[in-house]
Amino acid sequence: MDRTQLIEATTGNAAHNGDGSRLTPEHVERALDAVFGTVEHPGSIAEALRRGETVVLGSFGSFRTDGETVTFRPGKALTEYLRSATE
Repeated sequence: MDRTQLIEATTGNAAHNGDGSRLTPEHVERALDAVFGTVEHPGSIAEALRRGETVVLGSFGSFRTDGETVTFRPGKALTEYLRSATE
């Protein structure tokens, strides 16, 4: 899945799981840029990691730094979802 596909999928998921209000692909793109960053501007995750913080995204997982390396540890819900998809 590339960036464009992620934006499209997220826009669709928000439409099906929301309260009736619609997010546009532009809204989703701006939110993704703010969280994950772009080449020109770091996102919220990168800024927190630079400060030495661990970023915990609920049961999805967490990001942390180990020196100059960033590691992702999947959370329980993501692990169980992926495990059930392979069975």
